[in-house]
Amino acid sequence: MTAAVALPGRPAEMLERLKANPKLPLMLAGAALAAAIAVGVLWSRSPDYKVLYSNLSERDGGAVLQSLQQMNVPYKFAEGGGAVMVPAEKVHETRLRLASQGLPKSGTAGMELMDNQKFGISQFAEQVNYQRGLEGELARSIESIAAVQSARVHLAIPKPTLFVRERQKPTASIVLQLYPGRAIDEGQVAAIGHLVSSSVPELTPKSISIVDQHGNLLSNTGNERMLDATQLKYVQALEQNYLKRIEAILTPIVGKDNVRAQVTADVDFSIVEHTDESYKPNQDPTHTAIRSQQTSESTQQGATPPGGVPGALSNQPPAAAAAPVTTPQTPRAGQAPGQAGAPAAGQPGQAAQGATSTASSGPSSNRRDSTVNYELDRSVRHVQQAPGGVRRLSVAVVVNYRQQADAKGKLVAEPLPPALLAQIQNLTKEAMGFSADRGDSINVVNSQFTTEREKAEPELPLWKQPDMIELGKTLAGYLLLALLAMFAWFKVARPILRRYTTPPLPAPEARDETEAVLLPPEEPASPEILRLAAKYESDLALVRDAAQRDPRLVASVIKNWIANDNR
Repeated sequence: MTAAVALPGRPAEMLERLKANPKLPLMLAGAALAAAIAVGVLWSRSPDYKVLYSNLSERDGGAVLQSLQQMNVPYKFAEGGGAVMVPAEKVHETRLRLASQGLPKSGTAGMELMDNQKFGISQFAEQVNYQRGLEGELARSIESIAAVQSARVHLAIPKPTLFVRERQKPTASIVLQLYPGRAIDEGQVAAIGHLVSSSVPELTPKSISIVDQHGNLLSNTGNERMLDATQLKYVQALEQNYLKRIEAILTPIVGKDNVRAQVTADVDFSIVEHTDESYKPNQDPTHTAIRSQQTSESTQQGATPPGGVPGALSNQPPAAAAAPVTTPQTPRAGQAPGQAGAPAAGQPGQAAQGATSTASSGPSSNRRDSTVNYELDRSVRHVQQAPGGVRRLSVAVVVNYRQQADAKGKLVAEPLPPALLAQIQNLTKEAMGFSADRGDSINVVNSQFTTEREKAEPELPLWKQPDMIELGKTLAGYLLLALLAMFAWFKVARPILRRYTTPPLPAPEARDETEAVLLPPEEPASPEILRLAAKYESDLALVRDAAQRDPRLVASVIKNWIANDNR
């Protein structure tokens, strides 16, 4: 036992050294305070870091770090390693120096490609650079959307040609890299398609294919006729509107929670354009508007009517005469046959008068042509039907029985009278805008609502309820942890602390046999007994030391003890 007490461990030796030298703790505390002050000063003087580049690829990140090490620029990574940070006063300088080295390389290039055009570049290379710049600018615009992390745009722009049959329309393909946990709806996909189509001439939204990083096709190419989210929302809102109108008009009659209605709307989202042009026959010319009128009239008098022998002989020239031709003189009109021949000399006036009368009495012809154009009775009708029209409505209404008190005062459910059901049906038709031509249907049923609740299951005892079982398991776990902690404290930690914190016993002097034997050898020494034994030995040594230095004082003290005992 004495040997075990006399062999203290290292912690005990350190504790004794600290007790022997009281200045050492003060020195340690001063050193710790100085270190804390130095750390605070260095931290306050540390440079403020800002982001140099973020979302770099592994290849670009390694190249950027290598360049920063060559330029002796301090850097560190942001939380998560998503950005490279450098001192704030060196951000712009470092970016310019890295840009001169062409870093980072994976960034999308825009129209700045057209700034450094070489002299004598071919038209093909110039067109390629323009297309690359346009793709980069479109990718930057798409990346400004909150849900898009990165984007790639591929444009297929055909060469212009003069032949109509060989002309091709441009197309585009877009690959979107979305942020983790983000998604875009159909409206945003359509907006991206319209953005790209508006930037390229003759490019339509139907010619654009949009794909996400998982290979899912986001754009609708137009080959499939399907409803989008906007159309479905419109149908649901339309049905809810009819439902609210029906319930609002029937609730005051049958009471709240006594009517249930469902509406199904068949909505036509097709866009129809129809043009009609019809002509009607003219009814009454006197009441018809005249567009134009033309009249021509011709008169002919005194003309010699055509004569001769009909046939081929009259069209042939006469034969050569064989003898002198003597023409008999024919009498003129108005003369006797005997007076035929040339007029006598001295009568010219009579000859002229005879010719005039012959001309005036010749044949005459009149001709009159008239053309009248009337306005046509024509009607042209161009009808464009907007999408979203209701083609058919189907309404189902269920009305609860009426609660009335019987002779005993007990509420009894009774069906509604037929007249009231007819009124409810008519009101429902008016509320929904019933149209037989459209093919609407309505069905009103009077039935008793189920109000009886299912029989509750027998309540479980408290100790069988699942919540109580879970609570018991939790408390049992906490209790087990507490027991383990108490065992570790009382059986492991506390004895060790007492062993190393108990002061060592002084060197044993000549003691009596009765003092040397404190405990029987067969009984184990507990830490408490060892502590009391050490205290006893320490007090006894102090008393002995005082008796050796001042025996008179010890003798006077003993005399006082004896005097007090006698009293």
